[in-house]
Amino acid sequence: MSTNPSEEQPPTGGGTPPPPPSGATGATGAPPPHDGHGAPPPGPPPGGYGAPPEGPPPGGYGQPGYGQPGYGQPSGGYPPPGGYPPPGGYGPPPAAPYAGGGYATQPPLSDADQRMWATIGHILPIVGLSFLVPLIIWLVFKGRGPFLEDQAKEALNFQITVVIVSIGISIVGALTLGLGFILYLGLILALVWMIMAAMATNRGELYRYPVNIRIIK
Repeated sequence: MSTNPSEEQPPTGGGTPPPPPSGATGATGAPPPHDGHGAPPPGPPPGGYGAPPEGPPPGGYGQPGYGQPGYGQPSGGYPPPGGYPPPGGYGPPPAAPYAGGGYATQPPLSDADQRMWATIGHILPIVGLSFLVPLIIWLVFKGRGPFLEDQAKEALNFQITVVIVSIGISIVGALTLGLGFILYLGLILALVWMIMAAMATNRGELYRYPVNIRIIK
């Protein structure tokens, strides 16, 4: 036993060592963790925390009602049943049938309108529009008046006849070194007949050209 009073003397009498200071635990002396009420916090759940699941949750991230499968797709896949776009498309609805059956058509022309357009079909080719005027009138107003349709075809056939005759005169004039071009004077009759036809149709009379190749029936 040392007699130096500065050295700590071991306890005598076989006693036990004094308890550690209050709040010290183990060799480090750090207080145990607690939750503020004197009890240690609970440990991790059985099996640990693990890694977060990968990928989207079942049913995707879509809106409610767009469940499985996929991301916001309706059940049964995409496009929806019946195809896309929906049958009939997104255009306007089909035209409603006419009350009397079938579909509505253009109303017939009055007698005055038929006489007016028939007169135009006979007289306007004089300015050089040839068969285009009666052809357009016949196509536009076809089926809207029997008088106009008849006279439009008569004028159209006559203008086609005039074109054929003019081509023939040109060929004859070329073969005769220009002498055949005198036949163009005969086309003066065509002008007279067109004026007579316009006057007749303006009165509401059916006119027939004395010379006409009626190709359009």
